[in-house]
Amino acid sequence: MATKQALIKQVKGITLAAKSDSNHWVIMDGGEKFGGSLAGSSPKELLMFALGGCTAMDVLPILAKRKSPIDDFEIKVSGNVREEHPQVFTDLHVEYIFYGNGINPEDVERAIELSTTKYCAVSAMLKAGVPITHSYRIEPSPRPAE
Repeated sequence: MATKQALIKQVKGITLAAKSDSNHWVIMDGGEKFGGSLAGSSPKELLMFALGGCTAMDVLPILAKRKSPIDDFEIKVSGNVREEHPQVFTDLHVEYIFYGNGINPEDVERAIELSTTKYCAVSAMLKAGVPITHSYRIEPSPRPAE
């Protein structure tokens, strides 16, 4: 079993700098009324980034192996947060947006299925505590035809 470690250091107020095994720093922060300076993303935002990034890092290579003609790609993650403390997500939704001509919807669906049921560790951890739904769209390529 591999062990991961993270270091979180106070910069000022609730502005924090964090780094892990990759040795890359990330800034986290909150609103001014809580002692922050809005200098970085909140921890809940980072959770959404992690979910979207994790599944993207599965889906894109799967589709590349299937030679899907993807010219561009986006993921939008949204979630509702309850008002009482702890203000946790009550649900999350991941929307995959693929841009390209001739993308096979069956390939997209299979790639998303593999990511969400087998490969994405962030999704596996989060879905134990919050429902996660998924959708996708295939849009025409933003690139001019050659």
